[in-house]
Amino acid sequence: MKLRDILTDKIKAAMLAAGLPSDAEPHIALSKQAQFGDYQANGILGVAKKLKTNPRGLAEKVVAELEISDIAEKVEIAGPGFINIFLNKSWLAQQLQSGFSDPRKLVTTTDKIDTCVVDYSSPNLAKEMHVGHLRSTIIGDAVVRALEFQGHNVIRQNHMGDWGTQFGMLLAHLNDKLASEEVAETALADLEDFYRQAKVRFDDEEGFADRAREYVVKLQGGDAECLKLWQQFIDISITHSEDVYKKLNVTLTRKDIRGESAYNDDLAPVIKELTDKNIAVEDQGAKVVFINELANKDGDPSVFIVQKSGGGFLYSTTDLSAARYRAQTLDADRILIFTDARQALHFNQVEIVARKAGFIPESTQYEHCPFGMMMGQDGKPFKTRTGGTVKLAELLDEAIVRAKALIAERAIDLTEEEQDEIAQKVGIGAVKYADLSKNRTSDYIFNWKTMLSFEGATAPYLQYAYTRVHSILSKANNVQIDTLGSAIKIEADQERALAIKLLQFEDILTSVTADAHPHLLCAYLYELASLFMTFYEACPILKDDVSEQDRNSRLAISYWTASVIKLGLDILGIETMNKM
Repeated sequence: MKLRDILTDKIKAAMLAAGLPSDAEPHIALSKQAQFGDYQANGILGVAKKLKTNPRGLAEKVVAELEISDIAEKVEIAGPGFINIFLNKSWLAQQLQSGFSDPRKLVTTTDKIDTCVVDYSSPNLAKEMHVGHLRSTIIGDAVVRALEFQGHNVIRQNHMGDWGTQFGMLLAHLNDKLASEEVAETALADLEDFYRQAKVRFDDEEGFADRAREYVVKLQGGDAECLKLWQQFIDISITHSEDVYKKLNVTLTRKDIRGESAYNDDLAPVIKELTDKNIAVEDQGAKVVFINELANKDGDPSVFIVQKSGGGFLYSTTDLSAARYRAQTLDADRILIFTDARQALHFNQVEIVARKAGFIPESTQYEHCPFGMMMGQDGKPFKTRTGGTVKLAELLDEAIVRAKALIAERAIDLTEEEQDEIAQKVGIGAVKYADLSKNRTSDYIFNWKTMLSFEGATAPYLQYAYTRVHSILSKANNVQIDTLGSAIKIEADQERALAIKLLQFEDILTSVTADAHPHLLCAYLYELASLFMTFYEACPILKDDVSEQDRNSRLAISYWTASVIKLGLDILGIETMNKM
């Protein structure tokens, strides 16, 4: 149910009937104040300006042609030509009734199914996942879930760092560990510690750096023994990432991994094609693309190195190969890449070069979706107290411990096992919502107290709101809730506001997937839960003096609300529970 689309179609038809140009658009927007209706059509002003005519007079002509009495109880013209629309309570009730048997009907399957290739998470397998991977992982996963919910064909691409010169150092160190009869799983139990040991040897131990470089040559040359050792390292490293994904409740699996190594055989052909097409030229021994489209204020082109002077390849080469694979082999309609904002220039360069080379056709959207940094209370990038990198697994464990302490304070009739389950869902949900609720392009301050609060726009607040609604439905034990769809009626202002918000779910989801902005869904769910609390206080449900008709209608509206809160949180990857 796209309320905005329904209203757009109605007013567009009236605009054409009133003689306005065919390219004139209604520009439907939510009204910011109740006295101006539920929605506003703001497009008349722009059309009037083009036609050099009075906007209010033009709006009057459009309203005269508007056939909307089945949807709107009132339409009025405000100011210089805004058309205010007040939705009909009976129509709102009918919409909720028609989809009551399946809340999923709030979202229609998309008419145009796109193949969306989404690159997110992308940890470096030489190290354990740290807080820097959190935003890419959970923002990407929320967008993926939303796209799939709409019916799009989504192909996840976990572009893991599993190649490069550092692996020579790591493989040499692992080989020595195995030679001393240490088990690989034990040696790699702490990847950070393993990496530090290897780095110390590389810097200080005589002959080790040369051995490490030899391993790089062997690895890149396809040496069987070296590849076997590399695969052992990769398999164990992936297991570390999988543990984090499971705890975070994200949908990435091993089959979604397509690491840097997957493009290794295509890197030389990429350079050859760029050279043959005179896109890349030799400069001081390196292969370089000079991008005039990104020239600085002095007219100097942006320099994009695609091959080092020694013949080595770079991230730029791999990302060009990845772009070609996704556009041509996977036949992507949209390619979405989630990385931090510091890589914006790089991916801008990749797109320009890839399109020039014909790796990405015009029909394929290439969307770098940058995000800001997670900051500590000091306003600097989030670190441990000693200034080190915070492991993501440890952060999530701490979230669960902190949530358990809060749950224990509130628990009245919960068993220890129930408290543990709730703490897991609340702790992880709190971390995810605190991040997802911020506009992804902004930096944000990580704050335990705020994110674990049961008040305000937080996951615990929404999870608790869901349990409250569920509790109300459970107490109506003599009523078959899922049969009450036909009982819905909208009378009180609080019922009306809640009904409109429920019916806006698809509009919000469309905005989330159009611009990869999960924070819009977070804000929507908070507003929905807040409106329910207002409705609950103003419209009694289970009190003795409430009529059976009112009770059944309000129970049905409550059921709708619970369903949408759960749907929304599921899309965000945040779990719900029936009691807290």
